[in-house]
Amino acid sequence: MKKFDLHERLIDFAVQIISVTDNIKTSKAGNHLSGQLVRSGTAPSLNYSEAQSAESRNDFIHKMSIVLKELRETHSNLKIIFRAQLYLGQPLDMTTVINENDELISIFVKSIETSRSKNK
Repeated sequence: MKKFDLHERLIDFAVQIISVTDNIKTSKAGNHLSGQLVRSGTAPSLNYSEAQSAESRNDFIHKMSIVLKELRETHSNLKIIFRAQLYLGQPLDMTTVINENDELISIFVKSIETSRSKNK
């Protein structure tokens, strides 16, 4: 793997999300948020794959924007789960996942900005 392989990083993030969802308290809220989290947290990797096959720069920007949207939804969901104390695993594990989510959001914000500036 290259030093910086974004797709592999997104796959690893999806695996972390799956691990988090396996450790969420079974309750009405926990079940709801767990379902939302597994969808939004695994979607970035899948949508990034689509972006790599974009038909134009505008299509690439659009698909990358969907990745960013899913990452932001995941971020909100993780924070709700953490603050509501629905996560049954180690707090440090959750903090690590939230930090990785923050870093991925920053990467995609910059990537979209760069693509938009090249599109002008």
